[in-house]
Amino acid sequence: MEMLAPIADKMTEDEIIERYDNIIQPFWLETVKTGMFVGLREAEIHYAYVTHPAARGAVAISSGRIESLIKYKEVVYDLYQAGYSVFIHDHRGQGLSSRLTTNPHQGYVDSFKDYVDDFNVFYERVISPNTTIKPMLLCHSMGSAIGALYLLAHPQNFSRVVFCAPMFGIRPALPHWVAKTLIRSHLTLNKMLSSDPWYFWGQGDYQEHDFVTNVLTHSESRYCIFRDEYRENPNVFLGGVTGIWLREAVHAMNAVKRDAHRLKLPVLLLQAGADKVVDNRAQLQVANSLPHCQLVKVENARHEILMESEQYRAPTLKRILSFLAE
Repeated sequence: MEMLAPIADKMTEDEIIERYDNIIQPFWLETVKTGMFVGLREAEIHYAYVTHPAARGAVAISSGRIESLIKYKEVVYDLYQAGYSVFIHDHRGQGLSSRLTTNPHQGYVDSFKDYVDDFNVFYERVISPNTTIKPMLLCHSMGSAIGALYLLAHPQNFSRVVFCAPMFGIRPALPHWVAKTLIRSHLTLNKMLSSDPWYFWGQGDYQEHDFVTNVLTHSESRYCIFRDEYRENPNVFLGGVTGIWLREAVHAMNAVKRDAHRLKLPVLLLQAGADKVVDNRAQLQVANSLPHCQLVKVENARHEILMESEQYRAPTLKRILSFLAE
């Protein structure tokens, strides 16, 4: 396992905000294109992309749970500045895309296969027509589980993949039989008493947490930017998960762990050393099954590696760009 050491800050927290307001926001408004297509069962899937006039390659982003493309403006900008065309879409049930339950705050999906099918429509209608070079894939958290399933179903469509803090297991990691029993009992009770999906026990509507209590990032500036973007676009608010989402997530993660050996393309797996959201042990299990995997641990970084403070994000971005350029 390669260890990625933190570096001295390249930007102060104030400079991060100034760069976002004065450079990244104008870039997004003036250069990035947005659109929508209708996916499975009439779900509207929103997307954004930017084509580089002298592209050295193309990168598609598969984002994490509760995330939206509006959260990835800085990542899109950085990839574009490195010479890449960039493509991102909001998964069904979150972001700007259609919600699937009466309560728009509920994390829900019928099956993770629906995420994969949407991704393939996005690939065929938006990504493929706008690049002459086979694209690469950059995934974060839940988007890594979706990305891995996509690669298993469509191995010919991407040349290499980066998994950032991948959701191959969820914390707290309960014994398999305990988790299975809790999910089954929850779904049984839900089915008996209601035709609408229920939040899983302990889950609820969207709540904004103060920076001091967050477990996502050490960067107060990037955390505030993310929260400000969401306040300005409250339709992207998403709360906790339903029992059905959790059941399907477990099925998806188990499928990735079972079939990871079939992923033959080059893989960079970035592990956040201080992650309190996903299970790093499950990442190690998958990494050991992948035929061509570079495993890099970002010491002390929290779950949101791509929106971390500069001491963690800068070396991580450098490592990603080096891998993409290989």
